[in-house]
Amino acid sequence: MRLALAITVTMIAFAANSVLTRMAIEGGFIDPSGFALVRVVSGALVLGMIISLRGSGLPLLRRNRIPGALSLAVYLVGFSLAYLTLDAGLGALILFGVVQVTMFAHGALRGTAPTGRQLTGGAVAFIGLLCALWPGPGGVADPTGAALMVFAGLGWAAYTIIGRDAQDPLAATSANFLLCIPILLILLAGTGLTFSATGVALGVLCGGLTSGLGYALWYAVLPKIEGATAAIVQLSVPVIAILAGALLLNEGIGPIVIFATFLVVGGIGWSVTGRAAPADRS
Repeated sequence: MRLALAITVTMIAFAANSVLTRMAIEGGFIDPSGFALVRVVSGALVLGMIISLRGSGLPLLRRNRIPGALSLAVYLVGFSLAYLTLDAGLGALILFGVVQVTMFAHGALRGTAPTGRQLTGGAVAFIGLLCALWPGPGGVADPTGAALMVFAGLGWAAYTIIGRDAQDPLAATSANFLLCIPILLILLAGTGLTFSATGVALGVLCGGLTSGLGYALWYAVLPKIEGATAAIVQLSVPVIAILAGALLLNEGIGPIVIFATFLVVGGIGWSVTGRAAPADRS
């Protein structure tokens, strides 16, 4: 029960990232580069304060630290730029669809292929994603925005895979955020930065709460679940983001999206309610 609650809170935090980012950037309160910087700096500060209060060190020189920071930077840049044109729910659908495929592929390459039940449930959920992305009255996703979100999905999948080996999730997340700052400054060099009080506030909320603490919680959950299950469970995030986008951002939600929602939830339920398989230690 405690693990299920932790997973639920984490998925809500991930969906909030999409809603807050879209709200800030589409609303013109801040540009994508500025939002990414505010997000990672505030996340690093919040996590750093917690680590300081705990009295433990910051593991900056560990083996996976640079790959973790790089994959986080790739995710942040692609994520922020994609939300110039994508709705919150649509962006989350693309992001976590890419994450699912990437993590399944990684598991298969490492000799920990998903079970038949996981593959079936994942396929049903992925069909739900395709239904939501199918051309409709509102048109298809902007190609540039979709490509950027695919880029972000690959970064997040790598970050998730690397995070499974973290011995201290909170310290690892804090170190990744701190090392990500200079990487972002290099990647975003020369881009114009525009800020407003509202944009900065949304960036701080996204970075300090739903990103920093949310990712630390996810790092703590990852070692306790299978890699395939981690990929499938994250497909609940688009569902939450679609509903939140409709409620908070007045984004359209039609019968196709509702149908897709049932497919995604049903696929996830089928995948994770079967008899547990041996844990994936990849």
